[in-house]
Amino acid sequence: MRALQLVASANDAFYRKQIEALEANDTACTTITPPGEHVRKEVAGNRSVLDYLRFYPQVRAHVPDSYDLVHANYGLTAPFALAQTHLPVVLSLWGTDLFGKYGWVSKLCSRWCDAVVVMSQAMARELDQDCYVVPHGVDTDQFRPMPQEEAQAAVRWDPANRHVLYPYPPHREVKNYPRAERVVAAAREYLDADGPIEIQTVFDVPHERMPLYMNAADVLLVTSHWEGSPNAVKEALACNLPVVATDVGDVRERLSGVSPSYVCQSDAELVTGLVDVLSAPRPSNGRTAAKEVSLSRMGDRLQHVYETVLDTGG
Repeated sequence: MRALQLVASANDAFYRKQIEALEANDTACTTITPPGEHVRKEVAGNRSVLDYLRFYPQVRAHVPDSYDLVHANYGLTAPFALAQTHLPVVLSLWGTDLFGKYGWVSKLCSRWCDAVVVMSQAMARELDQDCYVVPHGVDTDQFRPMPQEEAQAAVRWDPANRHVLYPYPPHREVKNYPRAERVVAAAREYLDADGPIEIQTVFDVPHERMPLYMNAADVLLVTSHWEGSPNAVKEALACNLPVVATDVGDVRERLSGVSPSYVCQSDAELVTGLVDVLSAPRPSNGRTAAKEVSLSRMGDRLQHVYETVLDTGG
């Protein structure tokens, strides 16, 4: 099978892992991206409308080749996948492309695709149509438990302190860093006598080093307004790192049966969860739950979507 992959950024680690998983199932993938540089809008703008219009000839130029289907990864690539009429289209939505500013584009295009893949049941409910729920997979060989002392030495964190990992840029509004600061400050008041608590904002580091930060931390804190299926949560599970998170995306499903970990609605619940974990830091039992979202499981599920689309004639 051959799949033409459209994606805004081919350098995202989770996308690269997706391609690896598909190719392990004998699906040959060719990736093309729109012209221009992909930059998150929260940082320094994004591609222009002209850049995306210039993407259409690229897609059309590839379609006459012997592909079986087009897979549009992220909502803004969907119009260009649908503009060609020769091949069936699979659309994957990742979260912000459904709940964010251009969610209307994703919703409109999803009605015309041969199959739609979402990250969580919450996204499926938002679409209100038949779709496949396939969370991004986590590399459980890369993300695995390791001694905290060694990890803290590698990332140069003070072992005398307790460390709350916040793995997002503070300026990304959807991640809600002010709430994270507020919650950690409140937890400090409860645990002040037990030593310093640091909130570690870790982003823009090589993905290969993230397992070190996961293992150096005492807890992962997620305070997002919305998510699809947050990769950081699944990576934390694979490292047995406890998670305290807002009830977004598939977090509640991922953390079911995982202890210590907390899915929270209010600031008070977030604070209570942090205080419990940080008052007696210990690993979670999350690695068992991470098997459900392994790379191989993701690859098998996407392969099933492809085969179903082709079996039904697109």
